[in-house]
Amino acid sequence: MPPVAPLMRTICALVAYDGADFRGFQYQANAPSVQGVLEQALDRICPWRGRVSGAGRTDAGVHANGQVIMVQVLWAHDMAALQRAWNAHLPDSTSVRCVREAPAGFHPRFSAISRTYRYTVQWHCPPTGFSAPRFSPLTGRFALFETRSLDVAAMNQAAELFVGVHDFATFGYATQGESTERRVMTATWQENISSLPALDGFPGRQLVFTITANAFLRQMVRKVVGVLLAVGRGDATLEAAKEALDARDRSYATPPIAPQGLVLERVTYPSELDRWIHAKSLD
Repeated sequence: MPPVAPLMRTICALVAYDGADFRGFQYQANAPSVQGVLEQALDRICPWRGRVSGAGRTDAGVHANGQVIMVQVLWAHDMAALQRAWNAHLPDSTSVRCVREAPAGFHPRFSAISRTYRYTVQWHCPPTGFSAPRFSPLTGRFALFETRSLDVAAMNQAAELFVGVHDFATFGYATQGESTERRVMTATWQENISSLPALDGFPGRQLVFTITANAFLRQMVRKVVGVLLAVGRGDATLEAAKEALDARDRSYATPPIAPQGLVLERVTYPSELDRWIHAKSLD
């Protein structure tokens, strides 16, 4: 029997990556990017065309657990074989979690109905008489290290201000010509049992901020987190946070918080498509 001729197929995939060593998702000629390493790995295994497109262009240093991508590849085998071959040529920082053949009309960005990000704060309060360390080497890659007192209840009160449809011009940058209005469905802080190692002798807690919206402006989540932490520390009031939101003026925003605590957790699609994309198996 003659070998099966490869076909040009449009595929979508779930991708996870440690963004610490990347200058963001989008390809850059002189800096490492997620899009760049995905395309370089494809060069090693099959012909492909176009570009690898993603559901969101995460910033430099930002991680992902559920980035959704799409690309056209010339491939004669099953999707599991493509996943194995792709992963074999990717750096340890990046993993293709699953591969599907994309349905007609699908686009990872424009077909999505919401995105969920989480931001992790590793919170260590030094005991009386001890000075606070400025950094935790074992947590600094994936969380913001914080040693100041935080009022988590006040941070959640402030987070509620951002839920709903608002113009977020204060908190981010839109693609040229796009509106800065976004719809935030949820925005909450939760205290979790830390899965990251604590500094010996310093009581450690983990605070996780989760926010879901139809879409986000560039730097929006990091600037929102910056304002919420300012409220938690007592450096800003609820009224000041609302004033910043209502101002629709970037001069009212705090600088974006450090990127290492931020993860693109999930991209959600209409129900049947979402179940299909996120299914562990198609069997």
